[in-house]
Amino acid sequence: MRPDGEREHEAVFSPLTEERYALGLETIYEGYLLHYGWARLFAPADADTALLLGDYLYAHGLVRIAENGTVGAVAELAALISLCAQLRADRLPGDGEAWAATAAKLCDGSESPPEMVERALAAHRRRTAA
Repeated sequence: MRPDGEREHEAVFSPLTEERYALGLETIYEGYLLHYGWARLFAPADADTALLLGDYLYAHGLVRIAENGTVGAVAELAALISLCAQLRADRLPGDGEAWAATAAKLCDGSESPPEMVERALAAHRRRTAA
């Protein structure tokens, strides 16, 4: 949910990848938002519930990716989750760029137009701004 309490269904990074990965990627990203930002679909009552739901969505998203992709795609997303957790723990920037780069790796080889990448990064910044 947005800070103003409104639900928002904006796809952030899935427009940068193949359609078969879209739902899994956005599911994992929703889990990430529950950990580090403002979720689009959920409003947990407390931080513990947000953490558990975020972990569940990470796992559920990885299952969706495994059903529709390859072991390599699952490995890329697991590495992304790990990298972003480390960046957050160290209070370093770059998580949005890591999401965009991973979405591109999952793509069929075509690059997303720069304006699509910037739109995704801007949406990410809105959802994770402190």
